[in-house]
Amino acid sequence: MANHVLLNNVDHASLRVATGHSEALGSRIGLVPVFATEFSEVQREYPILLRPDSSRGGYQAVALLGFAGDENLFLDDDGWRADYVPAIVERGPFLIGFQEQEIDGEIRREPVIHIDLDSPRVSESGGEPIFLPHGGNTPYLERIAAILKGIHSGMAVSDDIFAAFAELHLIEPVNISVEIHRDDSLDLTGYYTVNEEKLADLDGAALERLNRAGFLQYAFFIASSLGNIRRLIERKRRRVMATAAGATDAMA
Repeated sequence: MANHVLLNNVDHASLRVATGHSEALGSRIGLVPVFATEFSEVQREYPILLRPDSSRGGYQAVALLGFAGDENLFLDDDGWRADYVPAIVERGPFLIGFQEQEIDGEIRREPVIHIDLDSPRVSESGGEPIFLPHGGNTPYLERIAAILKGIHSGMAVSDDIFAAFAELHLIEPVNISVEIHRDDSLDLTGYYTVNEEKLADLDGAALERLNRAGFLQYAFFIASSLGNIRRLIERKRRRVMATAAGATDAMA
């Protein structure tokens, strides 16, 4: 169970965070939320899909990492095998909370950093230090702050982005059929994407509207990322073949 507390350089002066990726550190996951602020990086390696967000309405973007809930095809014994790791993973045990602060005589809810003290990444014995010996932020914590800022900014605009796509009828269901080999296949349902043909057919006014809002690039990122499904299938096939070969060697 998570134990989120407000991070501070007194109570947490000696804490360190393991930054690697392994099953023990919670990296064996089949998909993760991703945010508009990182779409340009995500779409180079992962399929970006949309799924309905029952808690808030609208949609949540996710990066597909595997074809089962605990299958991360980018994870192996050497860590995470990709040039870009999604922000929600890179943030580690940190998250954004809010605290009321008085600024210029006005009470505002300002974002602050929290840490999950029960995370397997957190200890006092190994990993990256959070604070400098005299209390300042380490470069690692500064990087985490930038990652959290990107997540927060992406969350703030996501509803408007997907509402604009839906209004222009760009969002449609997508069914993913995966054939690993002749006798092994699976289907993924319940996901949505941006229809590339409808995007290409938008009239000038609609394109200008999306472009002025800064949303047009995100539509192209989502649509183009579907090509990564083929690469993900190839990863799956190689993983299955390697597992089968290992089993054969063990029996020999």
